[in-house]
Amino acid sequence: MQPFAHGFEYMRYGFTPDRVKIKREFKKNLGYKLNLSEPETLNEKIQWLKLHDRTALHTKCADKFSVRAYVFDKVGNRYLIPLVYQTKKVRNIISENIPDYPIIIKTNHDSSGGIIVRDKSHVNWDLVQKKLNKNLSVNYYYRFKEWQYKHIEKRIIVEKLLADNQGAVPFDYKFHCFHGKVVFIQVDIDRFTSHKRNMYDRNWKLLPFNWCNFVDGKPKLENGKLLKKPESLDEMIAVSEKLSEPFKYVRIDLYDLEGDIYFGEVTFHPCSGAKVIHPVEWDYKLGAMIDLQKE
Repeated sequence: MQPFAHGFEYMRYGFTPDRVKIKREFKKNLGYKLNLSEPETLNEKIQWLKLHDRTALHTKCADKFSVRAYVFDKVGNRYLIPLVYQTKKVRNIISENIPDYPIIIKTNHDSSGGIIVRDKSHVNWDLVQKKLNKNLSVNYYYRFKEWQYKHIEKRIIVEKLLADNQGAVPFDYKFHCFHGKVVFIQVDIDRFTSHKRNMYDRNWKLLPFNWCNFVDGKPKLENGKLLKKPESLDEMIAVSEKLSEPFKYVRIDLYDLEGDIYFGEVTFHPCSGAKVIHPVEWDYKLGAMIDLQKE
């Protein structure tokens, strides 16, 4: 299944030159022509970075398995979610290889949320394997021209599920870092019920913009309830800035579980740079903070 599906991905997307595909998708999603020679907005500069900012470290950090070594080297082991199991073979994802406590199963090369298992005795493992096979067939480079995904060695990882005493998954704090400094923090609220999104500055002041799809001229994700400033904010900012040091722009995702901080993932091109920042002046304001010529 995997080779055929991977071939389909390549046949559908692989022959289109990166620049052509990126400019076409940008115009379709944002409604105006992409300027790659003199990009100004954050969304435009993300497209420029897709084409010109490509290193082996990008691939390592986009890989949810290999990034663990990067995190360990930069900030230590304490921020890593416990790894339960890892394999390159879907057929190994069976009850016998899964612990008796809640876990999450992910593929290491994509941006899907993963499969949560709270009680393995109630899981249809055939369906889990089919979903993993489907996920493994996708290469995000061909589909979105995000180069860092192209050469990831695909595998499946199983991590302990982060959950509080009531079984709730903690908030996901997304730190948008420009040249190694946190500029704004994205918080997704009630993601699996009535999804909302807030943006805060590094001092936890609510910012008057959003970054999401629009439907009938209105943002699909409106601001949610005001959140209390997390007590761990300073520590999360310090961790994010340490992890973001080598990059012009990157998003570092962290979890706060009852005061303990855990690393989630590194994202180089949030929303693939193809969702509206509203009001538009914030797209320009944020874009001006990235110096594409700076080493």
